[in-house]
Amino acid sequence: RARLEALGARLVGEARCAHETEPLAAEIGKAGTPGLLLIAGASAIVDRRDVIPAALEAAGGTVDHFGMPVDPGQLLLLGRRAGKPVLGLPGCARSPKINGFDWVLQRLLAGIEVRPQDIMRMGAGGLLAEIPTRPQPRGAERATTPRAPTIAAIVLAAGQSRRMGGPNKLLADVGGKPMVRRSVETALEAGGAPVIVVLGHQREAVAAALDGLPVRFVYNPDFAAGLSTSLKRGLAEVPGEADAALVCLGDMPFVRAAELRRLAAAFNPTEGRAICVPTRGGKRGNPVLFARRFFAEMQELAGDSGAKHLLGEYPELVAEVEMAGDGVLTDIDTPESLARLAPKERDFLPQPSASE
Repeated sequence: RARLEALGARLVGEARCAHETEPLAAEIGKAGTPGLLLIAGASAIVDRRDVIPAALEAAGGTVDHFGMPVDPGQLLLLGRRAGKPVLGLPGCARSPKINGFDWVLQRLLAGIEVRPQDIMRMGAGGLLAEIPTRPQPRGAERATTPRAPTIAAIVLAAGQSRRMGGPNKLLADVGGKPMVRRSVETALEAGGAPVIVVLGHQREAVAAALDGLPVRFVYNPDFAAGLSTSLKRGLAEVPGEADAALVCLGDMPFVRAAELRRLAAAFNPTEGRAICVPTRGGKRGNPVLFARRFFAEMQELAGDSGAKHLLGEYPELVAEVEMAGDGVLTDIDTPESLARLAPKERDFLPQPSASE
C-alpha cells in the first residue's frame, strides 16, 4: 500500500488463499480487471510451471516473461489478463528498500508498457544491492566492506530419548560414530560461530561422545520439562554479536554441512528472509535458522514444542530453501528407525569434507 500510494495509486482490495493452483486461479477470477494485479506467493516462483504462473493461465491470463537480470528481484513474473498487467512478486517485494519490483511497478503506474525486452535490458545497472540507498555503494573510496552475518549454531542434545525405550539415541552408533557427534561435526563444518551444545539427560556421556570438538557446552537442568527449555537455554548463550541462530537437532545425522550453508546463504532479513527453513519435496524440515529479532519471543516458549509456530505467525519473513537430500526430514526417534539404517546406508552418511 505504501509503495502504491507513493506513486499516486490506490490498493483497492486484498484477498488471501492457499498457495495452490486452483484456489489462486479462483481468486484471480474474482479480482475482476483492476488496473494492475499483484500476486505475492507463500514461496518464490521457481519456474513457469509453478503455482502462480499456472494459476494465472488457468484464470485465462498469459505469462509474458519470467525472471529479470536485477538483484534483488530476479524471480519476478510479468503477465496479462483481460488486457491488464499482472505481476507475480519476487520475495524482495517485502523489503522497503528499492529492488527490481520497483523498477517494473514505477513504469507500469506511469502508463509505460513493460515488455520482455525491457526487462532484459535492465541487466545494465541491475545490481541494486550496491546502490547508495541500500547502501553498498560501488567505488573503493566510498564503499565499506560488507559484513557477512554471524550465525551461531545451537545443537539440542538434552532429550531423554523416551521413544527409544531406554537407550540414549544420541549415543547410538551411526556409521562408526555416535549420532550426536555426526550432528555436531556438521554444525562445526558449516561454520557455526559458535556451536553451542545443550546437554541434559546423561550429560556426561553425551559430552564424552563430543570429546575434542571445539564447542560450547551448556547444561539444561530442566530438560525433562521439554524441548523448549533446552532451546531457551541455548539462546541465552548466543553471543551478542550473532545475527541469527541455527537450531539443530542432535538426532538428525543425515543433514549435510552444505545444506546448513545454503540456509545461511539465504538469510537476509533486509530482503524479508529472516527465518530460513529447509524443504524437501514441499515438506518443511530441520534445522531452522532464526534472526535475532525472534529470540525474545522464543524465550517465551513452554513445554515440548519448538519455535515452528513462528513460521505461521510471520509468513512474510520465511524463506523456504529446497534441499537435494532427505536428511532435513530424517530424524532417529525409535528403535525401528535406527534399525532401518542398514549398513550400506550408514556407509553413505555425510562425512566432514572441507571441499563439500
